[in-house]
Amino acid sequence: MQNLLYTIAVILVILWFLGFLVFNVGSIIHILLLIAVIAILLRIIKGKEI
Repeated sequence: MQNLLYTIAVILVILWFLGFLVFNVGSIIHILLLIAVIAILLRIIKGKEI
C-alpha cells in the first residue's frame, strides 16, 4: 500500500497529459492533476521516497 498513492498520482498525471494534448476533456482533468500533485507533495512532506 505504500506505493499505491504514488502509482495513483502517476496515473493521474499521465491521464491529465493525454487529456490536455489529445482529448481536451475540460476542467475535470485539471482537478485530477491537482489531486495528483497534492498526493506527491504529501509524500514528500511525510519524508517517504517518491
